[in-house]
Amino acid sequence: MITPSPLLLTLTGAGSGLVGALLGLGGGVFLVPLLTLVLGVPIRAAIAASLISVIATASASAVVNLNRGMVNMRLGLVLEVATSLGGLAGGLTSTMLSPRQLFILFGMTLGVMGVLMLVRSKLRNVIADLGVEPGLLGGRLREDDRTYVYRMKNLPVGLFMSLVAGAISGLLGLGGGIIKVPVLNTFCGIPIKVAAATSTFMIGVTAAASAFIYFNRGDVSLPLTAAVAIGAFPGSALGARLATRIHARYLKLFMAIILLLVGAQMAFKAL
Repeated sequence: MITPSPLLLTLTGAGSGLVGALLGLGGGVFLVPLLTLVLGVPIRAAIAASLISVIATASASAVVNLNRGMVNMRLGLVLEVATSLGGLAGGLTSTMLSPRQLFILFGMTLGVMGVLMLVRSKLRNVIADLGVEPGLLGGRLREDDRTYVYRMKNLPVGLFMSLVAGAISGLLGLGGGIIKVPVLNTFCGIPIKVAAATSTFMIGVTAAASAFIYFNRGDVSLPLTAAVAIGAFPGSALGARLATRIHARYLKLFMAIILLLVGAQMAFKAL
């Protein structure tokens, strides 16, 4: 495998980490397409590098989000149990799929989630009445000098889709946020900024659950992975800081457009 220049890989990791942390998706949703479609890295090596860089992304942005009070830790810890189990299953079954099947699955996943976010772009999951109890897994969100309440809905759906998110993470190196953020926002009543921050808090553990499987199989290229992770760390910290300054609707629209474009490119690669 021909490894691109370290500087180019570091810049690629920084850009992927920035946008990934901004949207709470983990940098893998952008890193894997960039490495495979632009830099010619084999998809399994790209997935392995993505999983490890996602750990760096989560570490940097989770600290920022925790300090800003954007992470719902109770909800994150509950969902992470299902996500980690899915991550192990996805990592173990990834060898059963051909590179072409991985490209198709990647494209379809991004496409479906992109449509979901586009449909929901104008809807909000906050309650202005502060007298409403948020419940065990809900919380309060301060936005634009106002405080809102949100409640967790459809917990079984959230748990099941977290399991699916973990499996997708292990298969495709995405960190799971690509599933969890749209699902939490669309079906579970969690505001987009809280969903993104909580997803970022979880994805490091999700990625770690399957990254060691790729390492044991010899899919990890250490020079490639190190260069990408070095860029992903500061990029993700910056993305987490910028996320609080952008209106929720614009975050949803940006996420939907990115997912649809990248998904189409990955699906086209499989043809």
